[in-house]
Amino acid sequence: MNSKPKNFSALISTRVAPFFQGFESRPSVISQFFRRLRHKTPDLTGLGAVVIASLSVTGAVLLARQLSWLQPVELAVFDRMVLRRADEGPDPRLLVVAITEDDIQTLKQSTISDQFVALGLEKLQQYKPAVIGLDIYRDIAQGTGIEQLEVQLKQTNVIAITKMGLSNTGTLEVPPPPSVPVERIGFNDIVQDADGVVRRSLLFGDLTPDTVLYSFAFQVASSYLGQRGIEPQNSNSDPSLFYWGKAAFTQLKPKSGGYEKLDAQGYQVLLNYRSPRNVARVVSLTQLLYGQIEPAWIKDKIVLIGYTAPSRRDLFLTPYSPSQKQEPKMAGVLVHAQMVSQILTATLGERPLFWFWPEWAEVLWVGFWAIVGGTLAWCVRHPVGLVVSVTGVVVIVFATSFYLFTSAGWVSTATPALAILVAGGLVLAYRGYQAQQQQQMVMKLLGQNTSPEVAEALWNSRDRLLKSGKLSGQKLIATMMFTDLKDFSTISEQMPPEVLLEWLNEYLSVLSETVQAHKGIINKFTGDGIMAAFGVPMVRSSDTEIAEDARHAVSCGVAFGERLKEINADWQRRGLPVIQMRVGIFTGPVVAGSLGGKERMEYGIIGDSVNIASRLESCEKDRQSSICRVLIAKETLVHIEDEFLVEHWGPLALKGKQQTVDVYRVVGRRSVSPSQ
Repeated sequence: MNSKPKNFSALISTRVAPFFQGFESRPSVISQFFRRLRHKTPDLTGLGAVVIASLSVTGAVLLARQLSWLQPVELAVFDRMVLRRADEGPDPRLLVVAITEDDIQTLKQSTISDQFVALGLEKLQQYKPAVIGLDIYRDIAQGTGIEQLEVQLKQTNVIAITKMGLSNTGTLEVPPPPSVPVERIGFNDIVQDADGVVRRSLLFGDLTPDTVLYSFAFQVASSYLGQRGIEPQNSNSDPSLFYWGKAAFTQLKPKSGGYEKLDAQGYQVLLNYRSPRNVARVVSLTQLLYGQIEPAWIKDKIVLIGYTAPSRRDLFLTPYSPSQKQEPKMAGVLVHAQMVSQILTATLGERPLFWFWPEWAEVLWVGFWAIVGGTLAWCVRHPVGLVVSVTGVVVIVFATSFYLFTSAGWVSTATPALAILVAGGLVLAYRGYQAQQQQQMVMKLLGQNTSPEVAEALWNSRDRLLKSGKLSGQKLIATMMFTDLKDFSTISEQMPPEVLLEWLNEYLSVLSETVQAHKGIINKFTGDGIMAAFGVPMVRSSDTEIAEDARHAVSCGVAFGERLKEINADWQRRGLPVIQMRVGIFTGPVVAGSLGGKERMEYGIIGDSVNIASRLESCEKDRQSSICRVLIAKETLVHIEDEFLVEHWGPLALKGKQQTVDVYRVVGRRSVSPSQ
């Protein structure tokens, strides 16, 4: 990043500063730079700032992502996108028999007995379901009816559950029903993220180095699909991939999608939810027992049986939870129904599984948006435009991510959005730093010949003042001032040139300081005098502002006399000549703007008001009764007569003027009485 900004500071020094005579000789390198600028040479300083900021931010946000700092935000965005997707409605292949709180009260059993479970299974088998998944632990007999239950569990279309994990004795932590063979057993463990939300489905995992245990949802779906000749097939080339029907199941990795340090043990896939509440038709256990269901709801269908009663606490947070105010959690049996439906729809080609970009693509994705954010911050200068542009780009990032999400693609969203904001902020900070450096440079240049207030006003209006690469001409009302030394030619003949130059610079330095102190600018040094303006280059539109400029000019003329007394006393002690000076002041319309050609240009102020001020200074040179004679015209007097004492000289014919000018000499300030 170039720490030596030169685009606007150089522009000011070659376009604005030449309206001071002292700045007319700029280094040749600046003129060469602006010849290139006029030919629209690209601003490589800005390009470098954008590139460096974008690369730095990309690296920083990717590091933050690698440290998992952004994972909670990415997961929150994932949840919002799940909420925004269309509800696909119930899967027609599924039926859920829910053991509700009403069932528990009706049957008067907090844990449903084997007898009622067996009766429910018997009722279901009458209607020939394809598969029955029993999401109820039955490692220990509950109440009466164990014999009946064992008969039902021996049916080949019944899948029972266990719990993944081994006890201290080396057996399963929660064993399956003893009468069910291993090929019809699945674990019902549900994997939760650190925030407790279920976003993943564990399909199978290694119980021991030699034992693979399959999930409840996997076993149910496998049984259903197996009846239709659709079996999973391992990939010969990639152990993390297997094919099942029309789907290629890809194992979640620690850096899949918005995850960064995922515990990816076992074979996990991202859970593609179908519906917040209607994943399947739901009937209660008592409805089943009392025969209040249609046979078509069961025939050739997958039936899952499990608790939905809140008292059983088999409830889980899902991406839908923030929108479900009354019942934010989903029952475990319904989560398993979501998993089963995902496997069915994927293998049958109805809904794709989630896919993810490789790490290099994520880096390019984040880097691209960082460059966009940095470029906007550099190119869009208006604050409102910048806010609107950046907001629009962030919206585009989210819209693009959501579009990919609806096609089952999960890419990082918060990370590139953060990259846009940080890169834009970094470039904006650099622009602020650059502007500060430029402003300091311009203030230093302008401050040599104008007041800080005028210099600040010039800086704030730099865009308008530099329209089309030059200061466009503008008509305004200003108060012009000319000064000259009395008998300077005689004085210069009596002094060596080097002493004369030093002496004259002391005098001009006093004039410059005084003009600046009274908010004026020095347009030219005229040898032993100056041409100054008050109310230029900023347009003064109101009478109050014009009067203020006139008062500043006249106050400046009076101050010249006070300062001249001081330096005369000093010069007299040093054996140098003492002097008198003349000042002419006139208030009227002028035209101010750039004068000259492409290779040499200066700020010019022209108009009859300029000529009159010059003639006032030089009229009746021998008529001087004070150390500093200040002459003004009636056009200035109307603005300052309440503040200054004046002596009326009457209408005078000034050189080059056909009409007379009503002239006044400023005697001094009016004294303020104690009563005032």
